[in-house]
Amino acid sequence: MHSCSSKITIRKPIPQDGAAVWQLVKHAGSLDLNSPYAYLMACEMFADTSAVACVDDDVVGFATGFRKPQHPDTLFIWQIGIDPVYRGQGIGKQLLKNVIQQEKHHRIHYVEATISPNNTASRQLFLRLADELDTPCFVANHYEPNWFPADTPHDAELLYRIGPLLS
Repeated sequence: MHSCSSKITIRKPIPQDGAAVWQLVKHAGSLDLNSPYAYLMACEMFADTSAVACVDDDVVGFATGFRKPQHPDTLFIWQIGIDPVYRGQGIGKQLLKNVIQQEKHHRIHYVEATISPNNTASRQLFLRLADELDTPCFVANHYEPNWFPADTPHDAELLYRIGPLLS
């Protein structure tokens, strides 16, 4: 395990990061764990709209996202996770800002994510990011708990929409 004082670098993911991202999600325990294949694909096919945070060669955080096909000016953040050892250092905001900066030349005007009401860290992250970018953050109901399979209980998911982003 690395000390929290180690230098953190943010970069685009590569397919080989998929296993480390999957392990991080599994270890963090607070995110929906998808198949390892999903993380390999995200690190390859959505590398331009995703980022990883590394200490030395170890992935300690990630953000995966994509441009919404029906709304190409909107970047949807699918998941963001930070190794518990590195939480509270602003890595999540650094990851999001990195992805937004990568996508600026593609005319991204909005950033969205769905967040469950009990996910205080993600809610605060999006509200702080909107404040720092000097733009509003709108919150609306999005996915209802009964839309998820009955044998996998899930909280509601609220849509957080930041924007419009100023150039």
